[in-house]
Amino acid sequence: MPSHVGDMAVETQGIAPIPPGNRYGGARRLFTVWFAPQVNMTVVFTGTLAVVLGLGFWLGLLAMVIGTVVGSLAVSYLSTWGPRTGAAQLPNARMAFGGTVGVVAVIQWLSSIAWDGLVGLFGGEALAELLGMPFWLAVVIVLAAQGVVGVFGYEVIHRVQAVMTVILIATFAVFAWKLISGHPVISLPTLSGADLAGAFVLEITIALSLAISWASYASDYSRYLPENTSRKAVFGYTFGGLAVAYIAVQAIGVAAAGTLTDQTAQGVREIMGGGVLGAVALLVIALGSVASNAMNDYSGSLALQTVGVRVRRPVSAVVVVMIAFALIMWLHSGDLATRFQGVLLFVSYWIPAFVAIVAIDWRYRSAGRDTVNPAAELTPRTDALMALAAFFVAFAVAIPFMHTNLIVGPVATALHGADLAYFVNFLVAAAVYGGYRLMRARRA
Repeated sequence: MPSHVGDMAVETQGIAPIPPGNRYGGARRLFTVWFAPQVNMTVVFTGTLAVVLGLGFWLGLLAMVIGTVVGSLAVSYLSTWGPRTGAAQLPNARMAFGGTVGVVAVIQWLSSIAWDGLVGLFGGEALAELLGMPFWLAVVIVLAAQGVVGVFGYEVIHRVQAVMTVILIATFAVFAWKLISGHPVISLPTLSGADLAGAFVLEITIALSLAISWASYASDYSRYLPENTSRKAVFGYTFGGLAVAYIAVQAIGVAAAGTLTDQTAQGVREIMGGGVLGAVALLVIALGSVASNAMNDYSGSLALQTVGVRVRRPVSAVVVVMIAFALIMWLHSGDLATRFQGVLLFVSYWIPAFVAIVAIDWRYRSAGRDTVNPAAELTPRTDALMALAAFFVAFAVAIPFMHTNLIVGPVATALHGADLAYFVNFLVAAAVYGGYRLMRARRA
């Protein structure tokens, strides 16, 4: 395992808690590790969906701010567990789910592959546009590069994101300036009444799905921090990195919707005026995709180990990359906006219930303790089965509220396309599992 800031050795440490003597670093590192992965064309493209849905600039931006803030709060809270446990998020979740955490880990592993596809798609497109090579070959290069970073692990990811934060801020600042100075930015809503309200709620959910998708990774990137690291600092830097990046980059997407909706890479080059600036922008987009997906590969490898698959973490990171290739080719082969939105929403529908269950368990388990060793915690079988039951019940109840090209529930249809599934998922899980734990506490 890495022993200090700048230790670039390959991390072979798996899901076992990091011993107190091997902790290092400060909370400020969390700003860049959470900022850089969000500055990419996936987030820009998500911003364009606000205009595609008919909200226009200001309503679209407001919806994205609301969704981003709610999702970032959940990730920031879970990030504070890293220094207190020394463990990644799914091993921490074992305290609530017990042996059934393997089911959740499989779902998270599949989700990490889906996110590889959503992000790698635009990195491959940018590289193909830049070098004039076939899309599939560009995707292979992007996936191979991110796989290398993911294999090296925790410290290399932190260092790469620190460097990429500076590069990405500079590039996207120029991109935003070029956009504002040369293209129409403010667009008006094309919907009204109940249809406009439904689209507004749907866009909140889309933004929420982006931010909260990191919740099952949260403590993966704070687990090496010393036990005495300020919880407020961990929360604040995590929230700042996520929220600032998401809001700024999605705002660019809303403003550039007319140019970027169909031809993202070509649109970027056009906005930058072609030439050297256009080429640099495409290169940075490809690099940003690598930096973001390295975290998906890393956390996906930890998920696979949590399942109990006996494979070294670097090897499992490579497996995630290989499967992601097929998903990217599928996304690229059809109606991109429709497929993108469908996968984006569906891949994270389970996370609000996950957050509710682990947070409730943590409240009971950590009360009065500054540190918790998840490897030493016991989970009664009944508690574990109730956690898993609440998890699936919440998902089932949320299905009628879903609105994607994969599932359009009757409630979402009645509400003019509004997708309330994330909120229903969280509330049902909290009610079922929280009610069970409350009754058990009263009996004890």
